[in-house]
Amino acid sequence: MIWEITTLLLLAVYVYTILTTIIFLMMENRNPVKSIAWIFVLIFVPIFGFLFYILVGKRFRKRRIINKRSYRIREGNQIMEEEFPENEMNTFERGIAKLAYNNSGAVLCANNNIKIYTNATLLFDDIEKAILEAQKHINIEYYIFNSDKIGTRIMDALKKKAQEGVEIRMIVDDVGSIKLKKKDIKSLIAHGIQVMSFLEVRLPYINSRVNYRNHRKILVIDGEIGFTGGYNIADRYIYGLSWGPWRDTHIKVEGSVVSELQKSFFEDWYFVKQELVDDARFYPTPTAKGNSLMQIVISGPDLIWESIMQCYIKAFLEAQKRIYIETPYFLPPESVISALQIAALNNIDVRIILPYRSDAQLTLFSTYSYLDQMFKAGVKIYLYQEGFIHSKITIVDDTSFVGSSNMDFRSFNQNFELNAIIYDKEKTKEFTEIYFEDIKHSNELDFDTWKKRPLQQRLKESSARLFSPIL
Repeated sequence: MIWEITTLLLLAVYVYTILTTIIFLMMENRNPVKSIAWIFVLIFVPIFGFLFYILVGKRFRKRRIINKRSYRIREGNQIMEEEFPENEMNTFERGIAKLAYNNSGAVLCANNNIKIYTNATLLFDDIEKAILEAQKHINIEYYIFNSDKIGTRIMDALKKKAQEGVEIRMIVDDVGSIKLKKKDIKSLIAHGIQVMSFLEVRLPYINSRVNYRNHRKILVIDGEIGFTGGYNIADRYIYGLSWGPWRDTHIKVEGSVVSELQKSFFEDWYFVKQELVDDARFYPTPTAKGNSLMQIVISGPDLIWESIMQCYIKAFLEAQKRIYIETPYFLPPESVISALQIAALNNIDVRIILPYRSDAQLTLFSTYSYLDQMFKAGVKIYLYQEGFIHSKITIVDDTSFVGSSNMDFRSFNQNFELNAIIYDKEKTKEFTEIYFEDIKHSNELDFDTWKKRPLQQRLKESSARLFSPIL
């Protein structure tokens, strides 16, 4: 009797929980197809479906997981007013710049110098050199920071500067940096470095936050030198994977845009520590270092708008000559697919470089499932053969995008990302040369041949695509 009553009570609690969850899901006014899919999962796969929804289904967007006070950093230390010079920018560029400003507060920054890296050895040499030459403060933030040869090398440099009195703050993603050993974290802290994990995931308190990761890569030295892009801190970026080298892209910046990287770091610092840091000493008066116009665009579940994706869509729809995309993961939302199809059908030269092999096989199969839609519109597809291409470059006419964001659901909707938009014809020419060098190491796919691929592969692709919103 007691067992029957207990069973009925548990069943009642579960039914109430599921119904409440479905009501909240409906109240979020998502895409109806996604909402119906989740409702079916909750009803027909009861326990697993509920746990899966708690982990990856709940949305943070519009919940303001960062207190509005943190936005004072972005509002209070702007180095430039909202101005988009007609003599330096064409209509296309001004349109992108205004959108980025309105949807994410991205300030347009002039007189910057940009150095592009496609070689990890040169990059890490310059990162180590910049750290060792720091005089005042270092702020460093990475999705992946491993306790391996490269990680140890960078940690040793940081500890050396901390001993010399340099103020150092460090943020690592708690999931991405799972291979950063606790003893190394303790050693960094013992040397006076402030270390924080982004959205900690600890048993038994795992919740939906595990699905929202900080994918940004930021390093700022003395408020004067900045690094950002696709490289993390790990051996794989120099030594590659067991089956081939790792191909990526990063930039070093000097000039007014460094303050925007600094602000982005301190917004994340406020997120993890609830400490508002807006001292003027972190924002030295910038001097002209070059001729590049730039913006730093952030996106994440804390913002109202999917800002990076919106900038891409606007650029694709207004392109006049070319769209060149290089991304390791191509799992785009329908809006991005449509924008690329419209561009290609409008005789814009649209090309996409993707990996032939990947560090995530399920994601690769899902990526391949989108190719038919691209082929039919006239998009040229290339598969990179010389190892794994992890580079995130997008070139639209004479404007370049580079940063941490992949061309997929997770980057656009769930991760905290950071991209640089570069309005510089000469610098875009340099990115374009890099792009066509990568094409030399790629095989162009023929649509007729692609259509004849085995049924077994098509089934794998279609099955993997079902998981594309969460990969």
